[in-house]
Amino acid sequence: MISEKQADEEMVSSLNESESQEKEEQIKQDDSKFGLKSLLWHGGSVYDAWFSCASNQVAQVLLTLPYSFSQLGMLSGIILQIFYGIMGSWTAYLISVLYVEYRSRKEKENVSFKNHVIQWFEVLDGLLGPYWKAVGLAFNCTFLLFGSVIQLIACASNIYYINDNLDKRTWTYIFGACCATTVFIPSFHNYRLWSFLGLGMTTYTAWYLTIAAFVHGQVDGVTHSGPSTLVLYFTGATNILYTFGGHAVTVEIMHAMWKPQKFKSIYLLATLYVFTLTIPSAAAVYWAFGDQLLTHSNAFSLLPRSRWRDVAVILMLIHQFITFGFACTPLYFVWEKVVGMHDTKSICLRALARLPVVIPIWFLAIIFPFFGPINSAVGALLVSFTVYIIPALAHMLTYRSASARQNSAEKLPFFLPSWTAMYVVNTFILVWVLVVGFGLGGWASMTNFIKQVDTFGLFAKCYQCPPPASATAH
Repeated sequence: MISEKQADEEMVSSLNESESQEKEEQIKQDDSKFGLKSLLWHGGSVYDAWFSCASNQVAQVLLTLPYSFSQLGMLSGIILQIFYGIMGSWTAYLISVLYVEYRSRKEKENVSFKNHVIQWFEVLDGLLGPYWKAVGLAFNCTFLLFGSVIQLIACASNIYYINDNLDKRTWTYIFGACCATTVFIPSFHNYRLWSFLGLGMTTYTAWYLTIAAFVHGQVDGVTHSGPSTLVLYFTGATNILYTFGGHAVTVEIMHAMWKPQKFKSIYLLATLYVFTLTIPSAAAVYWAFGDQLLTHSNAFSLLPRSRWRDVAVILMLIHQFITFGFACTPLYFVWEKVVGMHDTKSICLRALARLPVVIPIWFLAIIFPFFGPINSAVGALLVSFTVYIIPALAHMLTYRSASARQNSAEKLPFFLPSWTAMYVVNTFILVWVLVVGFGLGGWASMTNFIKQVDTFGLFAKCYQCPPPASATAH
């Protein structure tokens, strides 16, 4: 049995090495022809994956975390960021293990993935069957759909603080058209430059928020009453759950790597860097403005207009375009497979086939322009299952038999060298997220979301915009 397992491992290793060599040879060929283009356009290294994960993990949510701190209070806000960051890194690790397991089994059958991008629902299908494929496809696509919607809403919300001549709904129309150009980006291989720039943009914005809040100082009569109600507390908690649940595109990022086996710790390393952006900025803005944030879900709205703030707004707009592409690209892949265009080499034909995906995103962003509250609703109802519950349960079921555990493609992590301990951790995540994230978080976030609908209405023209000067004077 041991020798058979070793033979299997050697076979898988050789297949993986040959495939990575083919990819590297292709990159070298591209380099010889188009040096600069290949440098900026073709990514597949460990560093590319790290930049993709870190850049994708925190985008517009950076601006809503101070709002979450006002709901949670300072201490809970910091603790929950660390808690959900570690939990998110663990489930990203589980997804990477399942991807390697699926790919190893398929490569033993001499299945080739040339011109085919493996996706999460295909991993579930290959390991657990068609019912799991249907569940994974439904949750993943719905989450990515609303993740893209949130980026559009954020674009309109941010640009309004530079140019309020147009209302937020009109800005949504404009940025919907701009973001539709992401149909021309073929895959995650081609986000090398964008990921690098995107992370630089969020880094600037995070430290702008931190420094600007301290320079501004505390407003007169500032109060820090959070947490004041259970609804607000669990709404804020689910926004943080959403913040560190950005690994719905983990499989696609792994597949874009030359050596996917090296992904295992990348998400954790990305999360540790993200902590340096999210915790100081959210804490500083909450310290300065306190309970005012309860009615200002976008941190830009409370900071005074300056050149520094305008730069931060512009950089976040560009980054939201990038993140829109990150969220939409897996949806593009799914749609291409549905209409039979996934193997087409023509970028223009694929772009044309992808356009129908953008239309419902555009429409939903206009219906639900509730920047901030929609994050929590998506976090509770979709992220909780997509990137926490389903990966944990899928991992337990995949390795439920002794033979599956013995012949697993990946070894257990060095800090948890026991299958019993693995099952304990996965069970804890499953129960915690189901009860606290989906149950209590779903109740609180939907209560808050319905309140926004009752207050502003669907198709709100300018959500949380200050009243006109004439109305204020009157």
